Amino acid sequence: MTVDLLAIMAHPDDAELLCGGTLARAADQGHRTGILDLTRGEMGSRGTPELRAEEAAAAARILGVAERANAGLADGHLANTDATRRTVADQIRRFRPHVVLLPYMTSRHPDHRVASELIRDACFLSGLKNYPADGDPFRPTKLCYTLSFREDTIKPTFVVDIAAQFERKVAAIACFASQFDGVRQAGEAYPTGQTFADLIASQNSHYGSLIRARYGEPFWTSETMAVDDIVALGVHSL
Repeated sequence: MTVDLLAIMAHPDDAELLCGGTLARAADQGHRTGILDLTRGEMGSRGTPELRAEEAAAAARILGVAERANAGLADGHLANTDATRRTVADQIRRFRPHVVLLPYMTSRHPDHRVASELIRDACFLSGLKNYPADGDPFRPTKLCYTLSFREDTIKPTFVVDIAAQFERKVAAIACFASQFDGVRQAGEAYPTGQTFADLIASQNSHYGSLIRARYGEPFWTSETMAVDDIVALGVHSL
């Protein structure tokens, strides 16, 4: 059940929108990837939890995700409590990921905002020897916050080139027909007059342009990134 890279998000379809290309690229590179959805999306205005579970499974197959699980927390009522931290820590000890992808710390959706804090706290607590979660103590090495579709002026710490994986990302998102058929916005993605597919393409094109690539997905880390070989740095400055 262990994975190298784990995306932990509030709802089924969040991972596909925010980091689907990165998950697919990691799988292409030979890494085991996983998704942990914190809720079943039962408060959603469209679809049903059962249908979203089927859509999530289909999307995971397209992205090459090795393991997908659901924590069963309450959609629309996410809270950072002792009980929810233990639930998430249980899953972190089960998956034992080297890197965790998680929502950014602010969001218009309260579940996304709370999920960010909850996931960070659970990642820390899961590494404590005496913390009462299932499994052996384990703490991920790196937390990377997703920045896709954000309107604030945060500069990404890094951008992942997903040009080769973009079409699979779009196909994985399309699996969630109950959520996205006919819509022009979702989550942090505000309507622009484009189709939803075009909105995703223009957003990922923008971030790709920052690293001179066709499509990209942006991430932020609170810690400074280290460079091993300054002469080998990518992305032309001039």
